[in-house]
Amino acid sequence: MAKGLLVTYALWAVGGPAGLHHLYLGRDSHALLWMLTLGGGGLGWLWEFWKLPSFVAQANRTQRQRQSSGGRTPPLSLIRFVAQMTVGIYFGLVALISLSFMANFYIVGLPLAVGLGVLLVAAVGNQTSDFKNTLGAAFLTSPLFYGRPIAILPISLAASITAQKHRRYKASVGSETLSVRLYRLGLAYLAFTGPLAYSAVCNTAATLSYVAETLGSFLSWFSFFPLLGPLMESVLLLPYRAWRLLLGDPGFSSGYLQEWEKLYEFVSSFQNEKRQLAYQVLSLSEGATNEEIHQRYRELVKIWHPDHNLHWTQEAQRHFLEIQAAYEVLSQPRKPRGSWR
Repeated sequence: MAKGLLVTYALWAVGGPAGLHHLYLGRDSHALLWMLTLGGGGLGWLWEFWKLPSFVAQANRTQRQRQSSGGRTPPLSLIRFVAQMTVGIYFGLVALISLSFMANFYIVGLPLAVGLGVLLVAAVGNQTSDFKNTLGAAFLTSPLFYGRPIAILPISLAASITAQKHRRYKASVGSETLSVRLYRLGLAYLAFTGPLAYSAVCNTAATLSYVAETLGSFLSWFSFFPLLGPLMESVLLLPYRAWRLLLGDPGFSSGYLQEWEKLYEFVSSFQNEKRQLAYQVLSLSEGATNEEIHQRYRELVKIWHPDHNLHWTQEAQRHFLEIQAAYEVLSQPRKPRGSWR
């Protein structure tokens, strides 16, 4: 069934940031990309206003025309390469926020997330790339920067270069029903947002800390580029500025320092509550020394160790885990004001 240009523009205007027009045109990878990035931060959605006619023409190509392009290699695209790098970094940052608590995260979780982001952009439109080689490049680069958030950059670069090297046109496949396509997109969307939502709801304080640390690391990458630093700060602060304007906060300021100070206070409040709870679990007063914290931890561990409480193992295990978590919180040194930035 031929796709209409007017319908495409209507869907672009109504649900463009959610990828409705790409879903209508059968560009499922592009639709998923827009769903996960809200239309490329809005910029990609606006930019493709002029590209919609070519998208519609591509969707209306006949089966014979699609097959004729199968033996050729697509032209090299700088825009696609930059998009692969950007989305790879974005996927890596989201994984760093929501999955960094996992064992072997920097060996498995991080390269997988970055590689999938690169592959998603590589599969936009009528092109795709080699799955194994792209992920292989990501996994081989990961151990070189183990344990460092900056690993996102070289992993994304290696995966993007590999994806461009193995770029090709998609093979022709039979049409699928809308329900099957929506089911696949829904699973992919849940796989991306599920861990992040779980971390935000079930472990809010830790998630906010990860967000602050990730933003700090991300901005520090651009410290050597005077023009890019303020630009990235403006982009990162856009949601916060929109939120403050909607609330009508009279204290809203456009200065970077004041805005980062407000964000810091917001994150710091959760961290303070977490430390106060840890002091209560260990039955210590605030300001206890490291020696006092360590001594109290050893005493409580001996009392509540499950091996020493065989008659109420479940209750002992619950207290034991709470004591360990509280000790981990208090063992971390409190960072000076603004250090995360």
